[in-house]
Amino acid sequence: MRSPVESPALLATRRGKLVLALLCTIAFLDFVDGSIVNVALPAMQRDLGLDVSTLQWVTSGYMLTYGGLMLLGGRLADLLGRRRVLLAGTVLLGVSAAVGGLAHGSELLIGARLAQGVGAALMLPAALSTLTTTFREGPDRDIALSVWGGAAGLASAAGVLLGGALTQGPGWRWVFYVNTPVCLLVLIAVPALLPDDRRDGPRGGFDVLGTALATSGLMLLVYGLVQAPEYGWDDARTLALLGAALVLLIAFVVNESRTRDPLVPLSIFRIRGLAAANLTYLTIAAGMLAMFFVLTLYLQSVLGYTELETGVAYLPFSLCLAAAAGATQKLLARTGTRPLIVGGSVLMGAGLIWLSRIPVDGSFAADVLPGMLIMAFGAGAVFVATTAAANAGVPPEQAGLAAALLNTAQQIGGALGIAILTAVATARTADRIAAGESAAAAMTSGFRLALLLGGLIALAAALIATRTADSRGEQGEPVRATTG
Repeated sequence: MRSPVESPALLATRRGKLVLALLCTIAFLDFVDGSIVNVALPAMQRDLGLDVSTLQWVTSGYMLTYGGLMLLGGRLADLLGRRRVLLAGTVLLGVSAAVGGLAHGSELLIGARLAQGVGAALMLPAALSTLTTTFREGPDRDIALSVWGGAAGLASAAGVLLGGALTQGPGWRWVFYVNTPVCLLVLIAVPALLPDDRRDGPRGGFDVLGTALATSGLMLLVYGLVQAPEYGWDDARTLALLGAALVLLIAFVVNESRTRDPLVPLSIFRIRGLAAANLTYLTIAAGMLAMFFVLTLYLQSVLGYTELETGVAYLPFSLCLAAAAGATQKLLARTGTRPLIVGGSVLMGAGLIWLSRIPVDGSFAADVLPGMLIMAFGAGAVFVATTAAANAGVPPEQAGLAAALLNTAQQIGGALGIAILTAVATARTADRIAAGESAAAAMTSGFRLALLLGGLIALAAALIATRTADSRGEQGEPVRATTG
């Protein structure tokens, strides 16, 4: 059944524009929280006296609950009502952000970040599934998804800029405080703009075992990936964590194939190209998010940029990504999603490989900016087209699940990419220091190798993308679900 706010040309109406602005604001808020704290970490460390192993959990705690609980959030949105789950997640994120800003010790700060991740895991799939069920397939949804994809891509870069400006301005606590007024605005706008799709409870029952297996398996997987660079990939603790996660996720799949009311009905993967779209998104996120991590370290640790200067350095990336997202929306109906995903992934790979040439005495204009701009154009195409491909043909009653699958793929991919590329960079840096190189030269060598590997990962995503289905048929018709 269609949403009461839907019309054949919803985006032509004022209400449609407001609904889209609201949903993309939610997406931006959730994605930006993953990166806004990064440049503020040194200031937090100095102010609170945190050691490095504790400090990493300010970032990793959010990633852990965000990625681990996304499937649960998406399924709850389908079963209990998207608006209800969206409001609950917004309250939790706003309150926990305020608590994080008030924290004067590591326990409260990390606890607040864990709670923020829970809130975001409820909000994001509810918001994306609201978008895909509100705007019907065709030009309306293409435009809506292009704006959503642009907002998602912009958020990671904008987070660095906002984090730098707030840290050097009113102070690092404002990277948390800034969330609360935005959440208040969302809480006012959601009841005014979105219909009440409340349900009394799960139809047929709730998959308690599947929920426990999926949540624990995903959280162990993210935790293992986050800790791998510190422990070592061949350390018994890393192997035990990743092994336990694998066992739990296999048990989850077995459970889903047997239970009557699964958390993730495996039939959703019969929708043509959905699995390939999610795997592409996972792979491209591994290269993309690792780029932000590595390049930020290079700008600050080697070139000596301040937090604000680092944030401003990402501004051209953000502007080009927004332009690419807009251009991609216009191309979707002509080309379909697959050529745009493949081409965008190739551009991202080329940009990362360009960045892998950074020297110790590098210049931003000559050595960093060209690669960033190439990546930005590729990222704009990939985010928009992959989001469209992963939601094409999904029935409304599974829209929350489809949204959760896509964003879980992004979180797992980001954790995997950062874990692998951090380990690669650290190992190369240690080898170069042992060989007598300066710290700056050794770090740069490690960053170069990590960026090169990130480029190869993006090119691998282009190969995977050839298996995705176009969201448009040969005569411009939407792709439909298939049981084949």
